[in-house]
Amino acid sequence: MSGHSKWSQIKHKKEVTDKKRAKFFTKLLGNIQVAAKDDPNPEFNPRLRDAVLKAKEANIPQENIDRAIKRAKEEPSEEILVEMYGPEGSAFMVAGVTANTNRTMADIKAVAKDFDAKIGLPGSAKWAFNQSDGEFVPNFTQAVSEENREKISNLIDALEDIDEVTAIYTNAVL
Repeated sequence: MSGHSKWSQIKHKKEVTDKKRAKFFTKLLGNIQVAAKDDPNPEFNPRLRDAVLKAKEANIPQENIDRAIKRAKEEPSEEILVEMYGPEGSAFMVAGVTANTNRTMADIKAVAKDFDAKIGLPGSAKWAFNQSDGEFVPNFTQAVSEENREKISNLIDALEDIDEVTAIYTNAVL
């Protein structure tokens, strides 16, 4: 029964949980970094204030938040918004923060190709969504077959694995 100890099971579960938590922290801190570009003072920057509140709700240490705000002025980063269509005409909006747009776009295009999704031109999928407080809410939903639900779910998982992607919105009913 070697390798089947309770400690190895706990260790494996902890590693998975820690990876998910680190990825989530990275996304939240990236949002802070982009929001702080305009004004590093949360009192005068409502977008930064919201990003900081979300980070605090996730128990991100204040030291990490302060570092992200400081990094906003030191490291160039920009927001990206990629519009795409997946199986059965499902629309996607993929938001992200990156210091290297070309690399991030290449990563997103590779994932799209792997899951038969097509990158659209600006405005090609945005019309299917309303934007309230930076979130994209679909104007209508797109029903998809059971087979394509799994493809779409896998597409979303693969996009979430890209560190620079901060949010994914779709009108597909999963």
